[in-house]
This record gives sequence, structure tokens and C-alpha cells, in this order.
Amino acid sequence: MTQIVNSLAEISDRYDVLFCDLWGCVHNGRQAFPEAVAALQGFRQRGGTVVLLTNAPRSRHYVEPQLERLGVPRDAWDVITTSGDSARSAMFTGAAGSKVWFIGYDSDLSVFDPLQIIDNPVEISRVDLEEAEGIICCGPEDPYADPALYRPQFLYAKQKGLPLLCFNPDIVVDVGEKRQWCAGALAQLYTEMGGQSLYFGKPHPPIYDLARRRLAAMSKDVDERRILCVGDGIITDVAGAMGEDLDCLYITGGLAAAETKTETQPDPAALEAHLAASAYDPLYSIGFLR
Repeated sequence: MTQIVNSLAEISDRYDVLFCDLWGCVHNGRQAFPEAVAALQGFRQRGGTVVLLTNAPRSRHYVEPQLERLGVPRDAWDVITTSGDSARSAMFTGAAGSKVWFIGYDSDLSVFDPLQIIDNPVEISRVDLEEAEGIICCGPEDPYADPALYRPQFLYAKQKGLPLLCFNPDIVVDVGEKRQWCAGALAQLYTEMGGQSLYFGKPHPPIYDLARRRLAAMSKDVDERRILCVGDGIITDVAGAMGEDLDCLYITGGLAAAETKTETQPDPAALEAHLAASAYDPLYSIGFLR
């Protein structure tokens, strides 16, 4: 049974590293949460390392200035690991072929920027669906529209046997007070229709492997038992932590605020029912990161 805690500081002496989600935990897409920022700063001041582990479909180099704009200061984290980084490595090694159909915003086109760490990268070109060898999915063009609108294109793609590279496994995200569909919703639909979807962000192993490589590059030799995952996604953050056999602090005031009846803290009975329905049991839970 999950333990409801009052603050990160209450348990932080048990851990050396945080794998911390961003959206819904540190910011809401509009602005940073001051208490969450202070919690991360405090963890680092006590000698801990903060790895921001996000399903953002873009490179970490595009996430960093976004954090600055939202009010997340540089002293709140050590390194960023994104789903986009992991997926780009797969794309440039040919996981979706060399001719791809792109689904996403214009702001997501940075995923096609050259990736220097790959030897002999595949030369990727964007083409119409009829010419494509694979699909690069960063998110729906209209995040408020029903993902089922893509059924005709996905039926054609499935019949051609095109793999879909999902750059963000999140199903939904809350932007301020509004909920938007993410790339994971399209990948889920494509899989349900019989297509092949490839995932690289939470809860799948590639993003955790990349986070560990980033720690190693910082000369951090960390006992896995001293890593704590923090996140508000039950099927991404919590499932990913449990799949990696890592402890998890579940932020109930994010995506599951209604289900857990979270105001400042979750209602214990509602939280228990929510976790029972999901079949996941994080070690710790808290209303908001603080």
C-alpha cells in the first residue's frame, strides 16, 4: 500500500538521484510550480542529482529554454533526458526508413535536425503518406480533436506495413486548465488498428537507459536503490518506475487529481481505489511536489 508523504524532504535522505517528470509535476505548460521548484533545489542543495525525465518529443536542447521561460531556474536540475532524444536516435538509425510521413506541429520539426552522435546516420526526408516507409509521430496537428480522425490514414499505413515512431508516449497532458491529446493517443489507436507502434519514452526502457548514460557521463555511479522516480502519470511514470524496479513518488494532483480527490493531498480511500483499478502501487504518493 502506497505511503502518503507530506514533502519530498521527508524521504529525500534515502535517495541520491531523482528521475523527475516535468509536465504536471514541475510546471503546467504555462508556468512553473514554485513549491516543486523549491523541492528540487532543496534536493540538490543536500547533494542530490536531478535528472528531468520528460516525454517531450523534442531534443533536450529545446526543452531547456522552455523551462527558463516557464520559470524553472537552472539550479533546480542537473541534466535533461527526453523521449525525443531517444526516438531521434532510432530514427537516424533507420527504424522508420528514410522516407517518413510526419505528424506534429511545425515547432516539432526540430526532430529532423542532424544528430551528431550517430555514425553514418540515415538521411531522412519528409514525404506524403503514399510515398512513406514509416511514420514520425510527435503529436496530433489539432490536440483537441478526436484521435479517431486519423483512422483513414492509419488504415492505409497499416496495410502498407509502415512502422510508427512515437516520440511522446503520453496519452494526454493538461495545459493550464485544458486537456490535450498527445502522440501516445495516436500510437495507441494505430496499435489497436493492427499497426506497429515503436515507443522510446516512459514507461519504455530506452528513455531510462538514456538517463543512466547521462548520469554516467557526469561520473555518477549510482546504486539503483538510491534512485527515486517522480511523476503524475500512472501509465507512464509509475508504470515505468515499476518496470525498471525503481521506487516512485506519485504526484496525485496532476492527471489523476479528480480520481484521487486531490486538493492539497489525495483522499486516502479515493487513492486506494484509483491504484487498485490501475494495478500499480507506487511506494509513495503526494498531492503535489513540494
